[in-house]
Amino acid sequence: MARHCQGHIAHCLGGILARRGVATVAVDFSGGRRSISGAEFVDGMRRLAAGLAGRGVRPGDVVAVVAFNSIEYVQLFLAVAYVGAIIAPLNYRWSFEEAAQALELVQPTAFIFDGGFSSWALRLRDSNECSSIGLYLILGDTCDAGHAANFLSVDHIKRSVRGAAAMEPVSAPRDVALICFTSGTTGRPKGVAISHTSLIIQSLAKIAIVGYGEDDVYLHTAPMCHIGGISSCMAVLMAGGCHVLIPKFDAKSAFDAIKEHGVTSFITVPSIMADLLSHARKEKISGPVMTVTKILNGGGGLSEELMDGASQLFPHAAIFSAYGMTEACSSLTFMALNNPKLQEPKNKPGSHSAGVCVGKPAPHVEIQIGLDGNTSSSSPTGNILTRGLHTMVGYWANNKVDSSDCVRNGWLDTGDTGWMDRAGNLWLMGRQKGRIKTGGENVYPEEVELVLSQHPGVARVVVIGIPDSRLGEKVIACVTIRDGWKWVDSRAEHQGEDKEVSPQILHDHCRMKKLSRFKVPRSYYQWRQPFQVTSTGKIRREELKREILATMQIPSNL
Repeated sequence: MARHCQGHIAHCLGGILARRGVATVAVDFSGGRRSISGAEFVDGMRRLAAGLAGRGVRPGDVVAVVAFNSIEYVQLFLAVAYVGAIIAPLNYRWSFEEAAQALELVQPTAFIFDGGFSSWALRLRDSNECSSIGLYLILGDTCDAGHAANFLSVDHIKRSVRGAAAMEPVSAPRDVALICFTSGTTGRPKGVAISHTSLIIQSLAKIAIVGYGEDDVYLHTAPMCHIGGISSCMAVLMAGGCHVLIPKFDAKSAFDAIKEHGVTSFITVPSIMADLLSHARKEKISGPVMTVTKILNGGGGLSEELMDGASQLFPHAAIFSAYGMTEACSSLTFMALNNPKLQEPKNKPGSHSAGVCVGKPAPHVEIQIGLDGNTSSSSPTGNILTRGLHTMVGYWANNKVDSSDCVRNGWLDTGDTGWMDRAGNLWLMGRQKGRIKTGGENVYPEEVELVLSQHPGVARVVVIGIPDSRLGEKVIACVTIRDGWKWVDSRAEHQGEDKEVSPQILHDHCRMKKLSRFKVPRSYYQWRQPFQVTSTGKIRREELKREILATMQIPSNL
């Protein structure tokens, strides 16, 4: 049963009116460069909420959305939550078949899309592939396909509401505000049910640690279908900042938006930062970008090369790194990267390699290291567990939340392995599922990949384990080399050139970096094609392993 909740993400509206009633709160940096004030934003959101309720959207209903970033998308996100419904953003990078799997999982009563996805709506409606959908709405600019199919527009239902809507925000059962899909590395998408409370508390953490405020101009570099983009958007809404929205990230649009609107903050993943630096070099952007003061990086650590480039291009920016996951509503730990800790610490207990430091937990986050399912601070390395108001309600299944398998005794298992040092920093070893067991020892691919990626000739590397009759699994590395470098097979002779990469050179590099012998790959293979990744950029390790086993015979080349 719906209730007037104590905490609701739409409670940020009062602050928006107070701080930005007549000031610009959002800019669509595409096409007509549209901007709206705080008062216009709030009024539009309330009208949309009333229009959705008038079209039959009820508390607890799931509303699926596929669209590029826009002002209307942010308004829709809040409007769906305002009426007590649950928004389920679909990844616009998915194929229709992948989206259909997600829709089958959540059984939405409404499907809202922008013009680029009219074909999805037509196919869903005409085939009745998702019979639960009773309402189709087109978001933003309508297109010919939308008119031909006679779909209602979001603008139309906004205009159909007369006068100011007097309704109060309510919440869905169990406080669920959002179903965010996580791709995993294999199989079907999983729907993570996230509460209003989790979104609010994670936003407050970002405000406290990153320092978002009402003077910030925040560029939406991440899509609104990913938890990082959603969480940071909520933080800036609560802080009263201004939003600059580009439909989807590309480096040119990002630089144009930064220059035109004096952008002060944005979030990245390593690939976004790499694209920004590459564009700056290619376009010979002269001088540093002085307006940017805050950058939050997630989705993997920034290499030393990327950090150096970012510090030179954005010299006034405080750069933070965050470690987290969808099931924890984004970030668990934060670390300032002014002095990135990528090296092994001194006086570390135990004989295991350090992994990667990902910083200290946010103030509201509790982290424990569990061994064999037990929490124990004395275990140097084990499963990373977390508990607190930030954790998910559960996974969405059979039209309700199922939390039976994910949270035990209040603790959520992140699926990662790591350890805590005496200063309270978390060190990440790798994924539990990707762990390689070789000769009775545990090897985490991410640790080996970090070492190999520090070789100047390596562009990208993926480490996997393949079956071995003696060791159980054998560690191998698939390596993509940088342009201008030459791969020298173990059977060929070195030419004595400076820019050569070979199995022996990489082996020596690993040993020079003090990687334990059992972790050093037994075989190296030059990978000439892009690695298969999920829609969120995760390597599909199992698919890579199957491809290698099916097509290659890799002897030891050392």
